[in-house]
Amino acid sequence: MTLDRRTFLTRSAALGIGSALGTPAFAQAEYPAGTVKILVGFAAGGPTDLAARLVAGKLQTALGQSFVVENRAGGGSNLASELVAAAAPDGYTLLMAAAPIAINNHLYKGLKYDVMKSFEPISHVMSAPCILAVRPDSYKTMAELVAAAKQQPGKLSFSSSGAGGSQHLAGELMQQKAGIKLIHVPYKGAAPALNDLLGGQVSMGFMTSLSSVPYFTSGKLRALAVASPQRLPQLPDVPTMAEVGLPGVEINSWSGLLAPAKTPAPIVAKLHAEVAKALASPDVKDKLMSQGAVVVGNTPSEFAAYLARESAEYGRLIKSINLTLD
Repeated sequence: MTLDRRTFLTRSAALGIGSALGTPAFAQAEYPAGTVKILVGFAAGGPTDLAARLVAGKLQTALGQSFVVENRAGGGSNLASELVAAAAPDGYTLLMAAAPIAINNHLYKGLKYDVMKSFEPISHVMSAPCILAVRPDSYKTMAELVAAAKQQPGKLSFSSSGAGGSQHLAGELMQQKAGIKLIHVPYKGAAPALNDLLGGQVSMGFMTSLSSVPYFTSGKLRALAVASPQRLPQLPDVPTMAEVGLPGVEINSWSGLLAPAKTPAPIVAKLHAEVAKALASPDVKDKLMSQGAVVVGNTPSEFAAYLARESAEYGRLIKSINLTLD
């Protein structure tokens, strides 16, 4: 009887240990135990893809597992967002999101995700403000441009990389704040918008700072103002919109890392800690800065608050101009 009881207790203990090894807590402690995918809702080679690959490389080195970037372009980045929102909340499918994720819920009906409910924020990786650009033989100051627009309401035009994007919305917000009326000319991407701005087919254009800084430093274009709270380090002589009399015109292109909602807090914390280290590394900072970005690297709660503000502000603006893309 004593031997049987000892055997029973030994076997029970062994079973208990085996159960513990299979618990979520153990899995979280061992995370990651396999390949992690980072989805990007845009084609390879763009700024969000670059941010994802820089972060993935650092995470792979630090955590000893493969971090693979998958480009799942489509639907204005909605495809990748929906895939991650529907993924298991185990930390093995992540999203390198961009500004459209805070915009699209207000533009499209029937999306299979909600930016405020479907994700766990990990870190805001980088920001790239919109910049109002003109040709060097055009307006020298924002005051000049606004005066000309008021004298010719509905005659001057501005380009953007597409309807409903951050550049388009920056132009709409500027019009509201300045009390002017412009013609919006949307293009299918940043490259054709830039080409027509350089060629004089449009009066002005909104560009993000990503990869556009060389056009300003070389004198091919003039930057009148940057739509951010602070001046851009790469263009320290260009004033903010607030400095030229248009406070509140603040619109950025940005990238940030998200996980599916209900991803365990220890996994989010581990990923955040490593992303923070990655963004503090000189090689990552230098690469992003060279592209015209500003490195952010905030906490999950700070990133969540940023997403909430972005979504609310875009929602108000989109409603005010009655814009829909369905």
